[in-house]
Amino acid sequence: MSNSNTTDFSHPSTFILLGIPGLESAHVWISIPFCAMYAIAIVGNFTILFIVKTEQSLHGPLHYFLCMLASTDLVVSTSILPKMLAIFWFNSREIYFSACLTQLYIFHGFSVVESGIFVAMAFDRYVAICHPLRHSTILTNAVVGHVGLAMALRGGMLVLPYPFLIKQWSYCRTNIIPQPYCAHIAVVKLACGDTRVSSYYGLFVLFCVLGLDVIAIVVSYIQILRAILILPTNDARIKTFGTCISHLCSILVFYVPGLFLSLTTRYDQKVPQHFHVLIANVYYLMPSMLNPIIYGVRTKQIWGRLLRVFIPTGT
Repeated sequence: MSNSNTTDFSHPSTFILLGIPGLESAHVWISIPFCAMYAIAIVGNFTILFIVKTEQSLHGPLHYFLCMLASTDLVVSTSILPKMLAIFWFNSREIYFSACLTQLYIFHGFSVVESGIFVAMAFDRYVAICHPLRHSTILTNAVVGHVGLAMALRGGMLVLPYPFLIKQWSYCRTNIIPQPYCAHIAVVKLACGDTRVSSYYGLFVLFCVLGLDVIAIVVSYIQILRAILILPTNDARIKTFGTCISHLCSILVFYVPGLFLSLTTRYDQKVPQHFHVLIANVYYLMPSMLNPIIYGVRTKQIWGRLLRVFIPTGT
């Protein structure tokens, strides 16, 4: 094939990442907010990890799950941001085939892990509100560790077929990916032949994550609301529900934009491609940036410990 955008091989040695197609001239300016979001995510999540580690009163199930969430956010954002900024700043568009599969696996795998952690945090809130006297006996440190390990294994195992299936296909169209990172469906679209197995399996993983996880969270909160409504006073109801606000905000940040992105991608064909790519990049970075802010502001122990770090005692 003579076209420079096409190729004829079984496995390409490299893929070409375009960044934000149609907005190449503005890449430097686009990089500024993304760099700022990444910096906030790095500082915020490391701060959460440091405070929970050094503050003895925060050594409990909720804050252990919060540490897992912060660690996952760091991995998800770091899996795509450095390469994205290299494209924006240095026009470094090439990525090796193996590196692309590694990025794809880490990014999707830890996104599934993050969804699982939200389910675990919902269960923690359910036990804390519906069975408060048994909270410390149900959610022991060992149980929390096992839950975290189970979520990590689930994410790793569910996404493991992605790179193996992708390596099965031949690529005879193009090695150009019209976005700044390797995503599963974007790479599958470049393959020749019948790739329905990859597409169907991707939908299966999406159902497991967005479907079953959201159902589990909704069921937990139905039980929580039932327990809150039978409390004797409005003050008690508000105070109890207030312990769930941070978790609910993080859930909305993680799931709602993803649903919006999925609907616009599938049903609104008039939206320009660069808009889809730009919104997708913001969506994947937003939870990593906002989660430490949400929990830092809403959790009094974290906020108090943070103030003691920056404001001398007695001031």
